[in-house]
Amino acid sequence: MALKWFDERGEEMAPTAAFLAFDLGAESGRAVVGYLEKGRIRLEEMHRFANGPVRVHHHLYWDVLRLFDEIKRGLSLGARRGISVDGIGLSTWGVDFALLDQAGELLGNPYCYRDPRTDGMMERVFAIVPRQEIFERTGIQFMPLNTLYQLYATAVLQPARLEKATTLLMIPDLFNYWLTGRQGCELTDASTTQFFDARERAWCREILARLGLPLHILPEVHPPGTVWGPLLPVVAEEVGLGDVPVIAPACHDTASAVAAVPADREDYVYLSSGTWSALGAEVDQPVISAESLNDNFTNERGVNGKYLFRKNIMGLWLLQECRRAWAAAGEDLDYGALVRLAEEARPFGPVVEPDHGSFLEPGDMPSRVRDFCRETGQEPPSDKGEMVRCILESLALKYRWVLERLERALRRRAAVIHVVGGGSKNGLLCQWTANATGRPVLAGPSEATTLGNILVQALTRGYISSLREGRDIVRASFEVRAYRPQEQERWDEFYDRFLRVKERSTTLL
Repeated sequence: MALKWFDERGEEMAPTAAFLAFDLGAESGRAVVGYLEKGRIRLEEMHRFANGPVRVHHHLYWDVLRLFDEIKRGLSLGARRGISVDGIGLSTWGVDFALLDQAGELLGNPYCYRDPRTDGMMERVFAIVPRQEIFERTGIQFMPLNTLYQLYATAVLQPARLEKATTLLMIPDLFNYWLTGRQGCELTDASTTQFFDARERAWCREILARLGLPLHILPEVHPPGTVWGPLLPVVAEEVGLGDVPVIAPACHDTASAVAAVPADREDYVYLSSGTWSALGAEVDQPVISAESLNDNFTNERGVNGKYLFRKNIMGLWLLQECRRAWAAAGEDLDYGALVRLAEEARPFGPVVEPDHGSFLEPGDMPSRVRDFCRETGQEPPSDKGEMVRCILESLALKYRWVLERLERALRRRAAVIHVVGGGSKNGLLCQWTANATGRPVLAGPSEATTLGNILVQALTRGYISSLREGRDIVRASFEVRAYRPQEQERWDEFYDRFLRVKERSTTLL
């Protein structure tokens, strides 16, 4: 039941609350206060900071100590503003993890999922546990960056480290542990590992045992909305906050983003658009079939008992890496400027398969895109505008490819695509997604991960009574922009060409 407030005349008032949400992505992180008042949510950014993998010799790591310091800075800034916080919640990317020793100390820096140490590990795992069996148990998309192959790589390459480990914590669980002193794993993030049972809320211990991986390091799993505990006294004193509960929302950022989709109908699909794209639907049961295995779909856990049946796509990572390469060469253009260049470039040029293996690791992405075009018999982009247009048009076409297979698996047609996340601000990509798929696109909110985080906190604390109510509040609070399909015949022809290029290339995902 939601809490109720009454004015001096005895009339019910809308509850007012403030929740501090941390959203850590692969490119940046932020601390945002969400005010729930008068049936609306208002966001105020407290702190923003850069993120990204750190290369040391041949490996990529996350600088988790600096990130934790940024989290504490966000807490401190909220305290200095005198904000009375009703909850603290944190969401991050999935699959990556930290290993702790018996004293609860880190056993080395956590690796970034783009680190190449997992090369060849999928094949080694499949030689022991068949691919089909893993999918039947977990329902998770096969990607070399999954926790299963990262953990197996640790056993192969660093057995001494694994022997010392007593606990495995996913990245958001690590920060929650440092904030509260409590160890455990939140459900939505646990489901990204590919060793969590899709039908039961339990680790796939048999699979791990057959791979020779330790079982004693697996923590207890808790559902989204679990109150992790109050801030540790030493943390509370340092940041200037009192006895504030730390709440595990949907700790996987995509699950938080989907929780905030402002849908008012059932026949929709979501597209969470950022460094990664995730196109899918909320379902009541995992979709585990020969079809979904063949198309390499995933069944991760969401909030409210839902499953997120979808496919992960490389996303705006390609554009982010191009921008980074151009900035390193002295041309630091913001995304708005790059989108304007793309809009002016020639349409229907070369296309790429966004999930090609050469695009996974950081590096000279413009050269990799040009190489892909040459290898598939296409004229490469000649300038930045054509490069950006190539990436964005290719993403829109890949979305259509995924949508067709999603609808086939679900035996239903999607009436509308809800685009949330940072990519929803890219009007060009949203319009091209509508053109490529032939479906209307509703774009926004861009802060979906933060909003989903806040909704789960508010639901836990009793300020809203259901996720549906929370989505109604999001819809009333933020603009949603509509894009209608255009130039259908030209985009159909363009899609046919994309399919021919895709057939000549291999995909990582």
